[in-house]
Amino acid sequence: MNKMSITKKGLRLLLAGVLVMLAGFVLMTGGGVKDPAVFNYSMFDFRRLVAAPVVIIAGVVVCVVAIMRRPGGEGEDQE
Repeated sequence: MNKMSITKKGLRLLLAGVLVMLAGFVLMTGGGVKDPAVFNYSMFDFRRLVAAPVVIIAGVVVCVVAIMRRPGGEGEDQE
């Protein structure tokens, strides 16, 4: 009765998803200027508008897969 619903492999996959999401948030940082009167066009580059959200969504998908996958099968660590 002392079994977890998520396996060690699932926990590693969940951690990988969280790290992917953190990488997406790091990609989104930067682009600020010290002078508020100066407009900075680097806020609207490909990295912040496209790449970072795609990486964050990929991390969320990995986390959902880690939570929803069924334990069992060959090579799965069942204790």
